[in-house]
Amino acid sequence: MAGTSKGEGRIGLLNGFAAYGMWGLVPLFWPLLKPAGAVEILAHRMVWSLVFVAAALVVVRRWAWAGELLRQPRRLGLVAVAAAVITVNWGVYIWSVNSGHVVEASLGYFINPLVTIAMGVLILKERLRPVQWTAVGIGFAAVLVLTIGYGRPPWISLCLAFSFATYGLVKKKVNLGGVESLTAETAIQFLPALGFLLWLSADGGSTFASEGAGHAALLASTGIVTALPLVCFGAAAIRVPLSTLGLLQYLAPVFQFLLGVLYFHEAMPPERWAGFALVWLALILLTGDAWRSARRPRERVSVPDAARTDSAPVDA
Repeated sequence: MAGTSKGEGRIGLLNGFAAYGMWGLVPLFWPLLKPAGAVEILAHRMVWSLVFVAAALVVVRRWAWAGELLRQPRRLGLVAVAAAVITVNWGVYIWSVNSGHVVEASLGYFINPLVTIAMGVLILKERLRPVQWTAVGIGFAAVLVLTIGYGRPPWISLCLAFSFATYGLVKKKVNLGGVESLTAETAIQFLPALGFLLWLSADGGSTFASEGAGHAALLASTGIVTALPLVCFGAAAIRVPLSTLGLLQYLAPVFQFLLGVLYFHEAMPPERWAGFALVWLALILLTGDAWRSARRPRERVSVPDAARTDSAPVDA
């Protein structure tokens, strides 16, 4: 039994590394889809994601949840909100990567846990421990430093962080599995996305058929790029502790940041390094506090999900 448990743990850990590794390396993929614009790529991602996850659910025969969802209008409405919010998140992320803002995009996912905590306080009226307040304060200072460094607020980072934090909050209310949730969301996105692609093709602006079979295959593979990390995340989530997943979630923005600096050669002046250093300090405090809290399971304290490092998938 112990050997089986260790084996399951190793499988879960490998799947966790695979999921967050793929999310972290995805900035290498989006530029391959040029000359398609961000909106066309986004529409293809919606359409092909539904095709891929629907096929996967047909294979495993998991459709009972769909009937239940359709009989619950409030829950279905929340899925529609989640679909709208993740559309913004996906679109901004694709545009930012293909416009040379990979580092700023990675910052969005670094500060996402801090934004989630702030939303927990403001919306859910949750109470924070002193260390968590300190982390949020340092995160706010980091945004001010980065605003000075960029000469403007880091809008891309803030948009990604707030949209994904909102997405996580809504998904928590919906309470669907990862693949099922993605299926429901892309089912809502499918018709508008397909309609846009048909209009784009009729208008002569589509690159799907005009740039060769390889380009068309890459656009179609956006469904796999979206769904495969989520499948790996699901396999990890049932095999490893949430605290471990919470630590693994930082792999994605770390990889994205390193790609932005080392591969895409984006500028990192001193004030930008200072802002990132403050964000990393806040995350170290937050993670350390969450780790200590996880070691005291009997202590009943109201803490936001992100503060406990219960991680949500990074839908980059």
